[in-house]
Amino acid sequence: MSRDSWVVTAIQAVVVVAAMVVGGVLAVNFSGADSVPVATLATQELPTSLPVSNVPSPEDAAAATVVTGAIEASAGVPALADVVDDVRRSVVSITTIIEGTTQGFGGVTPFRSESEGTGTVMDVDGHILTNDHVIEDGREVQVTFWDGTAVRAQILGSDPANDLAIIKASIQPQRLVPARIGDSDLVRTGESVFAIGNPFSFQFSVTSGIVSGVGRESSQNSSGRSIRGVIQIDAAVNPGNSGGPLFNRQGEVIAVNTAIHNPTQDRVFVGIGLSIPINTAMRFLDDMVAGRTIIHPQLGVSGITLSALNAADAGIDSHQGVYITGVVDGSAADTAGLRGPSRSDGGLIPSGGDAVLAIDGIALTSIQQLAYIIDLHDVGDEITLTVERNGEVIELVVTLLEWFDA
Repeated sequence: MSRDSWVVTAIQAVVVVAAMVVGGVLAVNFSGADSVPVATLATQELPTSLPVSNVPSPEDAAAATVVTGAIEASAGVPALADVVDDVRRSVVSITTIIEGTTQGFGGVTPFRSESEGTGTVMDVDGHILTNDHVIEDGREVQVTFWDGTAVRAQILGSDPANDLAIIKASIQPQRLVPARIGDSDLVRTGESVFAIGNPFSFQFSVTSGIVSGVGRESSQNSSGRSIRGVIQIDAAVNPGNSGGPLFNRQGEVIAVNTAIHNPTQDRVFVGIGLSIPINTAMRFLDDMVAGRTIIHPQLGVSGITLSALNAADAGIDSHQGVYITGVVDGSAADTAGLRGPSRSDGGLIPSGGDAVLAIDGIALTSIQQLAYIIDLHDVGDEITLTVERNGEVIELVVTLLEWFDA
């Protein structure tokens, strides 16, 4: 990826609920540390390869391959190598050329740099899906296909809040192999996945692993919003993988690799990769192709997940829902009359605020769920909140407003 980026208090998980709601590889907020983008400078030197001991002979390696293939075939699952051969033509390497000036002691100095990422061919018209941060600020974008063909591409549109972008390659339709698109809503923790990308300029590298978790959050991008519903993987992704596809074992694209989480702040993989669900990308695909500005809804609150442990401090009878710790002035929540804490009784949590128990009849179990539901709506949509206030349950109708950075 092209940029470096990737407290817990007594009140954990306080967020401002925005479009995607309040969210590469760019950033995720697991424990307060930033996540790191997965693009990289293409002009850097390749890392030195380390020697490997106990390397099997070619005969041993061939025998192992035969046995592995037989096991996979007997289980009715295509060998991973066969799936990779089938889908790699739908993956491209993206080089973004950036030009500008820097101010130094000697005055203004022009510079030119290159960064590298990855993309997925979406159709025979040449539309390619990638991360916004891969092509952001690019003066020129070049695309290289699996067979070495290199062409220029045009930036059509982007959704910075979701770190997504669409570019269009100048190439004949018959030379394009669109990817097969899966359904990210069906992704399950523990299922096998693999990624294809260009880490550290090692083009079209394949890594595999499993889905480590779903419903995560990537908390840093150029818009300042968090990306919700992110898929966590342990398949290795590094600078240069940004914007590339995450496949299931059927060869369907289920996500866009966007960030790595590394508490040390180093831009290297330590076992936690983050991928934007493909359903999120497909929802806004037409708008990005048309170059339309994409806006997202915002409720405009901060809050914490209620439990039997903190409800008493907050003065709430319910042990499930979201306790409102703050309301943004002028937000949709403020206009609808949602209230934050009004007093402090000496506990860890100021009391007197509203607790949102459900949205449109859907019972809430966490602040992350609240944020995710808001993100599934559009600006101008009306939602009904079931709220506990001073021991009584009431309903508030809220008209969602456009997200803004509070």
